[in-house]
Amino acid sequence: MRRGVDTTFLVQVEVAGHPGHGEGRAKTDELLAGGDTLVLAPQVLAEFVHVVTDPRRFSSPLSVDAAVERAQLWWNAAEVAHAFPDHDSVSLFLGWMRQHGLGRRRLLGTLLAATYFSRGIRSIISSNVRHYTVFDCFDMIAP
Repeated sequence: MRRGVDTTFLVQVEVAGHPGHGEGRAKTDELLAGGDTLVLAPQVLAEFVHVVTDPRRFSSPLSVDAAVERAQLWWNAAEVAHAFPDHDSVSLFLGWMRQHGLGRRRLLGTLLAATYFSRGIRSIISSNVRHYTVFDCFDMIAP
């Protein structure tokens, strides 16, 4: 099965000091052992680099170079497929923002959900499943 990766999950898996790091790694291993393909959209990697380099979020943030290196490893991994936003996903994103009355704090997650949905992905791995339940169309996996 193809499973979309959310930034919160990627941060959990990659930051050793994250409270759920072990669970995130175990869930990744479990999914890959089961033959699943992880799917990444480019915006996840951009947000990942932004988050893991932020000294307000982490006492020992990664350097931008280290964060970009980790993002590249994920992007180029054999177990990872890519999903790009297109006309259909942007139209869906704008529609969902209006339909669900979502505000500015939901922009990135809604665009990601629309990107995955428009690519036929119906399962998302996230440390914050609540962000996606409003759309009522995804099988959510939380580590």
